Amino acid sequence: MKYVILVGDGMGDYTYDELGGQTVLEYAQTPYLDRLALKSAVGLVETIPEGFSPGSDVGNLTLLGYDPKRYYTGRAPLEAAARGITLNKRDLAIRCNLVTLGENFSVMQDYSAGHYSAGQIQTEEAQLLIAKLQRALGGNGLEFYAGVSYRHLLIWRDAPLDPEKLSLTPPHGIPDQPIRKHLPQGEGSERLRDLIERSWEVLRGEHPTANSIWLWGAGRSPQMPTLAQRYGVTGSVISAVDLIKGLGVYAGLRVINVPGATGYLDTNYAGKVQHALDSLSERDFVYLHIEAPDECGHQGRLDLKLQAIEDLDRKVVGPLVTGLEKRFQEFSLLVTTDHYTPVRERVHRAAPVPFLIYRHKLPSSKGASGFHERAAAATGLKITPGHQLLDMLLNLL
Repeated sequence: MKYVILVGDGMGDYTYDELGGQTVLEYAQTPYLDRLALKSAVGLVETIPEGFSPGSDVGNLTLLGYDPKRYYTGRAPLEAAARGITLNKRDLAIRCNLVTLGENFSVMQDYSAGHYSAGQIQTEEAQLLIAKLQRALGGNGLEFYAGVSYRHLLIWRDAPLDPEKLSLTPPHGIPDQPIRKHLPQGEGSERLRDLIERSWEVLRGEHPTANSIWLWGAGRSPQMPTLAQRYGVTGSVISAVDLIKGLGVYAGLRVINVPGATGYLDTNYAGKVQHALDSLSERDFVYLHIEAPDECGHQGRLDLKLQAIEDLDRKVVGPLVTGLEKRFQEFSLLVTTDHYTPVRERVHRAAPVPFLIYRHKLPSSKGASGFHERAAAATGLKITPGHQLLDMLLNLL
């Protein structure tokens, strides 16, 4: 048996008058998903446990079968793993965004420093800014690591604090809001606040949009058993996002880097599907992650989120199922999302999200009218806690 998990990041959403009272997923033209839903087990899954922030880190950790209450330590250590950065027991990894702040260090104008605008920040110029920050602010246990575009890391070696007592706000959670009350709070926060404020002095005038850093997602290295140790399955992970790749590293999955994978509407969908199918020739399992719906939700663009969902259906679901049917006698496919990213709010929200599990040659006799929030709720099937959904996919639940 081959197993596939396809995650459309942030697909969940609310209803909109301009969509006739439907959600984005409900309104979007998704014939391949809807056809699968007729023959699948369809329901809702709680990906964000109570008390956790509704981030992709927690949501995807849940979907990979790990209980966040037991295994979650923060977002940044996962991204560090994806980049091959070794963390010792006392080291603290911290996500470091390049951002655009309003005049006089005031408002979060853009959590991505213009990444999705005409003046988007390029990786090469971002690397120069991170190198400048390392020279000006690094040392004494602080190490800045350049990533891609606006996404970077700060490693605080032998950090003398308890990260659970440190309060950090994701920059995408405060669009167009004053930043002062959202600066780091709690144990060790003074040094981090100082770094953000000093970065404003270092970066102003260096780039048209990137004028500060923002620190969030801190944590130490998690201790997780691999999926092979837990279930005896081997697998791969395919994503444009370091967070997901890092989760794959800790889960013991092979990370497949697809050329042209961007995490946005221009990503290499065909390449992702082809690599997923090829990986299943050697392994039991593939985790295929599509980031674009989430990014479009953060932009507040209803039209673009509709496009992202319709692209996922046409460019991923359709060819993926066709390829699976041609190449494998037996397979099970789970399609879901990790959280809501409502267009009208532009931030993540925790809510039970729809899922379907399609078993080739063993179609469900019940099914649902389509793949969206309303149809999933109507079946009455709900998986709580959400990390048990993997057990259901593997026929263990």
